[in-house]
Amino acid sequence: MPPTKRRERELAERERLIVTAARDLAETQGWDAVTTRRLAELIEYSQPVLYSHFKGKDAIMAAVAVEGFAEVAGILRAARTEAADASAALAAVAHAYADFADRRPATYDAMFTLAVGLPFATPAAPPALRAAFGELREAVRPLIGDDDLDVRTEVFWASLHGLTTLMRGGRLRREGHAQRLALLLEGFGS
Repeated sequence: MPPTKRRERELAERERLIVTAARDLAETQGWDAVTTRRLAELIEYSQPVLYSHFKGKDAIMAAVAVEGFAEVAGILRAARTEAADASAALAAVAHAYADFADRRPATYDAMFTLAVGLPFATPAAPPALRAAFGELREAVRPLIGDDDLDVRTEVFWASLHGLTTLMRGGRLRREGHAQRLALLLEGFGS
């Protein structure tokens, strides 16, 4: 293997190690526990090495967010494609989305509530963000058609995100979550 290819692979592996360590630490102890000093200790590299990959904590959180979008896109795709029909697919996507937020709260926060500087709703959005939105769109499409598909998908996503975020934050009772999701789905013909 040429030295440049090996170096590129090593850099990519180290970057992946940093992102994984940050995500794991955030999921177990919260984002306040994630510092460049702590990450450097965890991955056994110096802080300057971290800064050679990321400008700081915000850039690391953005990388975690992009990874989260890639993961959620795969989860939503599986939920959608394994469902028996369009209504079941939308319901499966809604539940998979809410389950992801519950299982990966720090990652979800990096994706949606923390200021990470990622562009949304533009062609400049990273492919993982577009893929996640695309999975929501494909779940909505069979029930509403192509008329205002992106806007209707945004309404579905915003509603799903709002219900999920309010429930996670204790502003809505957890016991009523399934019923609220059912009402949302009913509004989309599911």
